[in-house]
Amino acid sequence: MRHEIASFSAVIVGRERELDAVLRLLGGDADAARALVVLGDAGIGKSTLLEAAAAHARACGWRVLRADGSERETGLAFAALHQLLGPVLKAATRLPDRQRAALLGAFGLEGDGLRAPDQLLIGAALLTLLSDLAEERPVLVVVDDAQWIDRGSLDALAYAARRLDASPSAALLAARGTAAPAGLDRGLPALTLEPLARDASNQLLDRQPRPPAGGARLRVLTEAGGNPLALVEFAKTAAEIEADALPLTERLERIFAAQVAALPAPTRRLLLLAAAADGGDLAGLEWNVEDWAAAEEAGLVRLDGQRVRFRHPLMRSGVYHAAPLVARREAHLALAMALRDEPDRRAWHLAAASAGPDEPVAAALEASAQRARQRGGYAAAAGAPERAAQLSPDPAQRARRLALGADAATFAGQVEWVQELAGQAAAGTDDPGVRALASHSRGWALSQTTRHRAALMVLLRTADLGTPHAAVALVNAALVAYHVGEEEDRHRVRDAAARLGLPAGNPWRTWILAATDPFGSRAEVLADLDGAVGVRDSLQLGALGAAAWAIDHTACAVDLLTAALDGRRAEGALGGSASTYLCLGWAYADQGRWAEAQVAAAAAGAIAAEGRLELVTAATHALEAELSGVRGDTAAGRRQAAAALAAIDPQESRAIAVRARHAAGLAAVADGDHELAYEQLRMLFHADGTPVHFHASCYGLAGLAAAAARTGRRDRARQVVDLVAARLDGTASPRLALLVERGRALLADPDAAERHFAGALADPEGRQWPFERAQTELEYAQWLRRQRRRAADARPYLLAALETFHRLGARPWEELAQAELRASGVSLAPAEPDAFAELTPQQQQIIRLAARGLTNREIAERLFVSPRTVATHLYRSFPKLGITNRAQLRDILPQ
Repeated sequence: MRHEIASFSAVIVGRERELDAVLRLLGGDADAARALVVLGDAGIGKSTLLEAAAAHARACGWRVLRADGSERETGLAFAALHQLLGPVLKAATRLPDRQRAALLGAFGLEGDGLRAPDQLLIGAALLTLLSDLAEERPVLVVVDDAQWIDRGSLDALAYAARRLDASPSAALLAARGTAAPAGLDRGLPALTLEPLARDASNQLLDRQPRPPAGGARLRVLTEAGGNPLALVEFAKTAAEIEADALPLTERLERIFAAQVAALPAPTRRLLLLAAAADGGDLAGLEWNVEDWAAAEEAGLVRLDGQRVRFRHPLMRSGVYHAAPLVARREAHLALAMALRDEPDRRAWHLAAASAGPDEPVAAALEASAQRARQRGGYAAAAGAPERAAQLSPDPAQRARRLALGADAATFAGQVEWVQELAGQAAAGTDDPGVRALASHSRGWALSQTTRHRAALMVLLRTADLGTPHAAVALVNAALVAYHVGEEEDRHRVRDAAARLGLPAGNPWRTWILAATDPFGSRAEVLADLDGAVGVRDSLQLGALGAAAWAIDHTACAVDLLTAALDGRRAEGALGGSASTYLCLGWAYADQGRWAEAQVAAAAAGAIAAEGRLELVTAATHALEAELSGVRGDTAAGRRQAAAALAAIDPQESRAIAVRARHAAGLAAVADGDHELAYEQLRMLFHADGTPVHFHASCYGLAGLAAAAARTGRRDRARQVVDLVAARLDGTASPRLALLVERGRALLADPDAAERHFAGALADPEGRQWPFERAQTELEYAQWLRRQRRRAADARPYLLAALETFHRLGARPWEELAQAELRASGVSLAPAEPDAFAELTPQQQQIIRLAARGLTNREIAERLFVSPRTVATHLYRSFPKLGITNRAQLRDILPQ
């Protein structure tokens, strides 16, 4: 293999490091990345490197799938993905039903047209398809000019590329510039091609048919600046090269345009048509193969059936921009005439040919947007109305189309674009329906960021308009108000809900009550949850599950949130589930199901990354920080807590800030640093003892009391506990009531402490939250020993705590309980190794799902990984568990 890579060096000069990166990508090294983004200026050698990699892959028996970005196809939904998968599309018929429908529906080949395919599901379908193809032979995905790939295709490609870790296949994507396009800028390694060194530049010049010499050579080296394409092209006219202030790309475009000017007129016309089509299919146009001969001989293009490939994108742009405006318009009109059977491409060519406002063309673009939306191509569904608005003679139509574009952009996750389009729409009309749609879109976009004040203002204004979007706007407003934590904001949301007249039992109202007043509204929310047995809508189930979590109805929350996700999965709608996965992760964490919480957090993070949801991303960091801390991975816990805090303004996103600091406090306790733990947990409360966040702060109360007791700050902490207890009087959930009792026990004088410990352990409901109960049992046993009570009094509590800590994997607390038992005279036998507990959280979840009878593909879809990753984890887990087949899984799962 190295010999074959070395053979590339005979063609590619000065790229040994880059070629070695390709070797690692294609070489099957288990530790090497399976995807690579190649960056660099135009002409720097990206396309040459990709061609070499593709040739090498084919020589090794790989299947190569290729797509080239097209500047004039960025508005066509899934154009690049269709180009990539065209040769293997028949294999998509073997995909799971939902994935097949999503992928083929994106191409308009399957589906009822009533529900758009989910973008995340399209990415999962692509990943599964690549995994299936790799069963026959490895696949190399090659994408050039990724900066011009349509957004839907780019998101699907990025999703798959980030998950090729267990696959023998690979992805190589190239983009112009020094920064990867949005979507490829997260989780993928990048390789930037730098200009060639002087020696390599001279080697490249020596290989040209007429190598320049003397002063001409010096001018070529100076002006080319190490750009390989410039070196080759400047060498052809070395004697004419002079210093020029123009950017190198423009100079190269002029050179290519000059080469075209010397060609016969029929060839120039064909080249302009190909450039206007961005090298696309020229079927339907009349042309002779002989007319291409001169262009091929000049090295400008090569023919691939009906498709024309320019040797370099700069050649295409040079041809296009050198032509007069009238000639360019005529070329687009000719292409539009030839594309009667492809209405989307036809609409865009008509738009390119338009000299001014043109309502028929604007209407054609709007129709194209509707088709793109039905296929799940939301970025295209936003871009087409935006262009249609520019061509709309009527200001009212222009505003309406901008509002439609903003609405589509919400589904594409394009937060800044939504705000831009919505702002233009609102400014251009007095129509209440259009303004309401624009306001709703802008409010959604802001709610996905940490700009909470602006989000609340827009969402509440939308709710007061009383449109069909009002209830959903209030649902989002309640979430934003929860994160901010200000009492005034919560009152405003509740007042708006009252004005809207949402009836009792309405799931949206239930969530709004729980998010804005989880303590005072607990009885009403419980009643709503009891009466929600007939709810089937997945979004409403998610709202009810979140409400149940907020009031500590934890088991109910898990059931409802799981049902919501099952519903979203059945609908093929995974992309809108980030908040549901996150809430389920918190509920699992509360129940002590930490492995499942970790998997839910990973799913939330994956969806948030795909959709650029910064608020969910920050909250996911906080959840992962807590899970790491309680397991004893304190370095990771501190790192994740810091990431959560760095992503927000702690004064604005108080819920996340409090959760992150709580996690940091737990990590400090796990490290035995009680001073730091006190500092972190004290920041959950203001100087006067009031909670920084009305809800989240309360769950750190007992931890603060424990740290204060160990650092001699009992009086300061007692003030906080008493104040919070007074605020919660009569409204606290059983969980919070137990935490208050535990805090009081830790801070009380000896004659009162035992009464509070007994109160903290008396309620059997406390077993719903096993980690907190085990902490109480451990602390009570420690108190008994400090009071010099009989060792036998403490042992039952220590043994119970030890069993729970061991089962949960809370190693620092398990070791502390073991030490206390030894000090009380108990000789502990080494713990039996728990093979299941030694698996990673993802492996545990895969085992659980496989035990329920799910296939590898179904598990992969749930966990946002490839089927091959699932198979790999099962293959590695079976020997550790002492089993040989799936039928044995149920027998080894912990009860």
